[in-house]
Formats: sequence, structure tokens, C-alpha cells
Amino acid sequence: MSSHRPAARRGQVKCLVWDLDDTLWDGVLLEGDDVRLRPHVAELLTTLDQRGILHSVASRNDEEAALARLRRLGVEDMFVYPQIGWNPKSSAIERIAQSLNIGVDALAFVDDQEFERAEVSRLHPGTLCLAPAQLEAAVDRPEFNPRFVTAESRLRRSMFRSQIAREQKEVAYQGTPEQFLAELGMRFTIRRASQDDLQRAEELTVRTNQLNSTGRTYGYEELDELRGRPDHLLLVADLTDKYGSYGTIGLALVELGTSVWHLRLLLMSCRTMSRGVGTVLLNHVMTQAKEAGVRLRADFVETGRNRQMQITYAFAGFREAGRDGEHLVLESDLQLIQQPAPYLELRVEDLAPEGVDAL
Repeated sequence: MSSHRPAARRGQVKCLVWDLDDTLWDGVLLEGDDVRLRPHVAELLTTLDQRGILHSVASRNDEEAALARLRRLGVEDMFVYPQIGWNPKSSAIERIAQSLNIGVDALAFVDDQEFERAEVSRLHPGTLCLAPAQLEAAVDRPEFNPRFVTAESRLRRSMFRSQIAREQKEVAYQGTPEQFLAELGMRFTIRRASQDDLQRAEELTVRTNQLNSTGRTYGYEELDELRGRPDHLLLVADLTDKYGSYGTIGLALVELGTSVWHLRLLLMSCRTMSRGVGTVLLNHVMTQAKEAGVRLRADFVETGRNRQMQITYAFAGFREAGRDGEHLVLESDLQLIQQPAPYLELRVEDLAPEGVDAL
């Protein structure tokens, strides 16, 4: 077994990146070997896929030949954004992370060559690097086991494959970006969270980093308690288009005071960043506050990765109203409320709990 020790992990693994030769399969493809999947690989691929963990490839190989062999082995569709070529594995890891819009510290990498693992570890110390012999035991570790496996988790790969289809269409599209977005037929739905939404809501607080106003995670039980309180409102947002569903991509937690509403948490999945919908949920809360005749404040905590959320608040007219260390309290005069883009259909559903008038 390799003497290279995996780097310390923080948070969940969101994607496992595979080398191919003598890792995913036995043998070396370009040496003419009749390669076959290694024992238990097919089972591991399916097990992690069902947990919502994606798979990708970083392999030094001929791309056409490698993809053809993956297809022949019946596993090509298991992988998103495969990087097959002759560049360093660290570069492949970085491109995969960028394509998935996640940090390299949310990736794990399995490769039979110790020098490849060492090269990735040196440039991306947050990436968990494993030898093939370590993999079966590793998947029992907490970072490979999300607390909840939701229906959306099981669809994560298909949602990313739909995203790849969108991206390919967008690259070939001859019109303006706005015209392309208009052709997607996007529908953005905002609704009060039900109990069935809470597992996904917890998952969003754990997995979302860049468009997260505080970086705080909320557990299922805490969200359920807040959801049932008359002085709080927990909203979720879903997005669909003609290619399929993006899933539940937004979460807002609002504390409802008599004269001031306080937006305790606002987050949006990074998958929406290129779709022009990142401010829709925020503007909806602003509209509701203005109609209720209250002031609106919002918490913001700098995490090192959520600068985009601070910019979002600034462009929405929020200004600093208080500070406690890194914890900022922002306030809006509710004069810069933007309407949804014309290419987006907005639906608002079921905002009021039982016995409470709709907001």
C-alpha cells in the first residue's frame, strides 16, 4: 500500500475523480490490454451515485479511445466533465472543480500512481487523494456519507448531465445570451418549505458556499422547529427549464418582527449563477417586506468564499447597519427592488402556514 497519506478533510466529498488505467479498470488501454472494470468498481460507482456523489475522470490517455472504452463497459454516463489527455492531473482536478462550480476541497481523487497523488496533493492540499486499495474503506468515512440522501441527491448526476446539454447548446447558440435564456423556458417557483423539503434544505446549508450569506449550517430538527414558528418564514425555491429540473436551488429564512423583518439566511445554489436568477428570491423577500410596511435587515458573515453574496446584497441596495466582528447586519431602504427578468416565469405558492394570513 502507498505510504502517501490522505489529506485531512473538511466537509463532504461532492465528486470522486477517477484515474482509468489500473484504477477504474485493470490494465493499460494504450498498451493494447483488454481492460475490464476492477472488482467492486461498478458497485462503488452506483453506491456513491445513489448518495448524490458525482464521478469524473482525470486520466493520461487518448480521449477518444478512453471514452469509447467507457462506453463499451457501460459506464460512460456515470461520469461528468471527464478530463482525458496529457496535462498534469492537478490541472484536470482544477478544471473539474471549475466545471462543477465547487472547490477542489470538495473532490476526492483515486489513482494507482503515488507520484500522481502527490502532485495533486501538493497543488490542491484540500483534495482527498486515495490509492485504489484505500477506496473501499474510504467510502464508509463520514465525508462520503451525507446525513440525508434525498430524492434530489439521487438525481444529481442526471441534473448535471442536463446542465452539460444546456452548456453545449449555449456554446453553439448564435444569438445573444438573453435570447438563449429566453429559449430555455425557465420557471422559478417560491414556496413555503414543507416538512418534505427539510432534508434538502439542510443539505443546501451544508453544500452551498459561494452564494451563502452566513456560511451557517442548519440541521433538520432546527429547520423543522423554525418552520413551525409563527414569527419565522422558511422559503425554498425551485427552478426548471425545457431540459429538466435544477431541483431546489434556494433557501431563505426570515424572522418576522412587527416593525423589522430579519433575513437570517439567504442562499442560492451555485448552479444558478449563469442563469440570471440569483436575486429573484431576495427581491421577493424585499417585495413582501415592503408590502408589509416593515424594514428589512439581513445577516452577512464573510466566509472567504461568499464574496458574491455580499456583492448581491450591495447591488440590491443593502448598507451596513451594524457590525459585531465579522458579523454584519445590513439594511435595505427597499427602493431597489428588481422585477424578474422577462425570460423568467415566477410562481409563488403556499407561503402561509395554517392559521396565518398569506404574506
